[in-house]
Amino acid sequence: MDVRPFRGLRPRPDLASRIPSLPYDVLDSDEARKLAAGDAHTFLHVVKPEIDLDPAIDPHDERVYARGRANLDAMRDAGWLVRDARPAFYLYRLRMGSHVQTGIVGAAAVADYLAGKIKRHEHTRPDKEDDRTRHTQVLGAQPGPVFLAYRDRPDLDRIVTRQTGRPADAEFVAVDGVGHQLWAVDAPDDVAEIQAALSDVPASYIADGHHRAAAYARAAGSGGRFLAVHFPASQLRILDYNRLVKDLGGRTVAGFLLDAQAVGFAVVSPWEPKRPARKGTFGMYLDGAWRLLEASGSGGLDVSILQEKLLGPVLGVGDPRTDPRIAFVGGGRGVEELERRVDSGAYAVAFALFPTSLDEVMSVADAGEVMPPKSTWFEPKLRSGMVVRLADDA
Repeated sequence: MDVRPFRGLRPRPDLASRIPSLPYDVLDSDEARKLAAGDAHTFLHVVKPEIDLDPAIDPHDERVYARGRANLDAMRDAGWLVRDARPAFYLYRLRMGSHVQTGIVGAAAVADYLAGKIKRHEHTRPDKEDDRTRHTQVLGAQPGPVFLAYRDRPDLDRIVTRQTGRPADAEFVAVDGVGHQLWAVDAPDDVAEIQAALSDVPASYIADGHHRAAAYARAAGSGGRFLAVHFPASQLRILDYNRLVKDLGGRTVAGFLLDAQAVGFAVVSPWEPKRPARKGTFGMYLDGAWRLLEASGSGGLDVSILQEKLLGPVLGVGDPRTDPRIAFVGGGRGVEELERRVDSGAYAVAFALFPTSLDEVMSVADAGEVMPPKSTWFEPKLRSGMVVRLADDA
């Protein structure tokens, strides 16, 4: 992989815990607006600038992108964000309970992305891709990293262990309990060592950030670079990514259960665990009760089984990327969120899935295939604004 150091734009040390924010795509505008209320420092003002404008304004309006640029410029002018004097790699560690993962932040090559060395496992939605492309163009910066995984390499592990043996340059625990640490590595010999070790990595895989990667590639051009964090695959954790459907397609509850059995699902009821314990099984919340669905002759990805056997043919959910009748809830929000939305009447049925494995993700990407949208939910989430790459970086 061709990964280079860059001169990062980072929060001033005394603001290291106040500026970084959750990424733009895990919050809707209303949630972001509430989180940012009264907090001028949060990077949400940059990654979701619509929160500073009239809610009636379309989030894709040019005024929104211009506000994001103005907010970033204001943070720089105030000295809240400071650009490093020398190109560096950055080591980014996240800690969630007993789970720890440490990645290398650098400028990945768009050429590697276009050539398929940075492998994808999902299609992107044109509207979301257009939005992030315009956002980064107007911003003149890449505010949030693309989350990449690589098959473990002991040489990189040794480098990371050695470099993180000193106190971190930035360290804080966010309000959600996730710990974040960042080390800047800018000594020329150390930079050269990391760059050489990364050059021996044959391929990386987009774990999270398909739309960011596509947008950054469009904005930077084929000879450009984009902000990315490379993590060893063994350190990553995927949670379930669950589904909700607004209606039963005109069926009664009893009629839907019969149709589910007719297409090959055994239905176990009552069922208390709520979360499925193995592949080929699904928790289903319907009419105030949990049931277990067991797919007959199950093989392949659970997200594909559910879509191809039940959501599509029975509930009439066509393209899950665009169908307004389906919604997705990451496992970090728990099954309680599924219950809440169904009980509210906004949705008729929820499905809790067994998490997709990273081996499955990499196998699909290696085969040049794609997974259904919203197949993986990685936790913990990387913060935007920990380190920003400016578009004028060489």
